[in-house]
Amino acid sequence: MRSVGVEEELLLADAGTGEPLALAGAVLAAADGEQDPQGHSFESELHEEQVEFATKPVTGMAELRDEILLWRAEAARHAATAGAVVAATATSPLPVRPSLSPGHRYAWAARQFGMTAQEQLTCGCHVHVSVESDEEGVAVLDRIRPWLPVLTAMSANSPFWQGEDTRYASYRSRVWNRLPAAGPTDVFGSAAAYHAQVEAMVASGVLRDRAMVWFDARLSYAYPTVEIRVADVCLDASTPVLLAALVRGLVETAARSWRAGEPPAPVSSGLLRLASWQAGRSGLDGPLLHPATMRPTTPEDAVRALCRHVGDALADAGDEHLVREGIARLLDGGNGARVQRALLRSEGDLADVVRECARITAGGAA
Repeated sequence: MRSVGVEEELLLADAGTGEPLALAGAVLAAADGEQDPQGHSFESELHEEQVEFATKPVTGMAELRDEILLWRAEAARHAATAGAVVAATATSPLPVRPSLSPGHRYAWAARQFGMTAQEQLTCGCHVHVSVESDEEGVAVLDRIRPWLPVLTAMSANSPFWQGEDTRYASYRSRVWNRLPAAGPTDVFGSAAAYHAQVEAMVASGVLRDRAMVWFDARLSYAYPTVEIRVADVCLDASTPVLLAALVRGLVETAARSWRAGEPPAPVSSGLLRLASWQAGRSGLDGPLLHPATMRPTTPEDAVRALCRHVGDALADAGDEHLVREGIARLLDGGNGARVQRALLRSEGDLADVVRECARITAGGAA
């Protein structure tokens, strides 16, 4: 059974006004101050208005859900000591001028990427799945490419930007793709070709190091995993578990295809960019590009095509029931973008949206 881990980035906000607060240092200090022999899983990110946590690698989805709930609740507890709340929203609904976190790497990014770095207050969800080797990992990357936009649509949770409705479901994905090394890739063909491209990108001087190669999916530079990076942080804690089960299914399905000698689908990165844009625009409330044909289809058809594609792997992992129920719930109730817009309609105020999202993030029912 392949192990799975999830990283989530959370927004720090004022409990009353909903405005982002640059309190990551205080939250991390509160976590560091506790004498827990197991330590904690929190880290800083590019801006001080956000914190990140990572779950440990697990094989069971129930255990993964427990991990996500634990660290969300811990993040909320530590934020409260600093006078803030945490909200699993992939962008700030309210206007913000983000503050860069201290450190040489972040300062380099600010100098190099300018306004793109300054504005880059976005919160994503990254899923890691174990692979046996770099060769298997690159074979997986080559074969999962057409399916990743569906994950963006399912996770979409960033309809607002600087106090305005963007008309996008995942505006985070559009902001993120302003960075020079973000987005889909062409087929690599081998681990040697993958590493050669990464080395050439770093040698160009545009990037500081290989950690700045922000492909939609990449070999992790720190762990023996593939890292899928296309998802918004999700409002409901059940959604990253659903994504993790699907991603593990994609990885296993791709690895089996590679071992069987089946080639990757010949889809260009140009078409994948269109599919990614459409997923960010529509979420689950408009057309998507079908992963097999790259032609318009409904979100329901695209999501169900993904389920069929990974069906055998889901059944073998015991995740079939979880995924079937999770998809039914998501298609019926909507992703975070739909929930945020519904909250604005019912509450009438973006501050209320942030407060309700913070309540859900801390463990309240959606």
